[in-house]
Amino acid sequence: MIKTIVTDIEGTTSSIDFVHQVLFPYAAKNLPAFILANHASSPVKSALQEVTALTDIASNDIEALITQLLSWIADDQKVTPLKQLQGLVWEYGYRNGDYKAHIYDDALSALQHWHQQNIELYVYSSGSIYAQKLFFGFNEGGDLTGFFKGYFDTVTGPKREAQSYQKIQQAIAKPANEILFLSDIVEELDAAADIGMHTAWLQREQGEMTPHARHLCVRSFTEIELTRWDTL
Repeated sequence: MIKTIVTDIEGTTSSIDFVHQVLFPYAAKNLPAFILANHASSPVKSALQEVTALTDIASNDIEALITQLLSWIADDQKVTPLKQLQGLVWEYGYRNGDYKAHIYDDALSALQHWHQQNIELYVYSSGSIYAQKLFFGFNEGGDLTGFFKGYFDTVTGPKREAQSYQKIQQAIAKPANEILFLSDIVEELDAAADIGMHTAWLQREQGEMTPHARHLCVRSFTEIELTRWDTL
């Protein structure tokens, strides 16, 4: 029986286009000025120190650190300090009303239904926990943060490694076979399945449906019936 659902965001609950055509360009455009204005503040300074630790760039070379961050954005790198800084920039955009986070109608309906059914909901995304909370707080469906019991990001570990899902399972404190993980990336689903989680592969905009022996394959959340796992 499924008692807990862990969901990805990009390509799963939200359009990839929103992330790549709205959030990423907004961060790339506004990140340099934001860092120059706030590099001495505690959260920005801490993130920049992490960039220094990952590179050979001096901690006081702000321009070079900015250049590295913009390079990571251009390459769509899942680097933790970048995600932390993007979250801070995105907060300004959300609070300023520059955009609202996109959510698929079927995802919104399903999340509402599962929450009402007392299914525990969690998020695991490559975006920082801070950015995840902003995403669901400033959403086209309203403030959805009350739906979720917790959030996980790359601090837990890479999304394509089974050990990350083991840590999530231990943090949730539920047996793996009571947890359903939702994603549009099959390698992430493979890693979750390796530790015994149930999985559903969202194939929203991938042409012809690709079957998979290990994962439930669906076009939308409306095709996910939790009772299918009751006897497994």
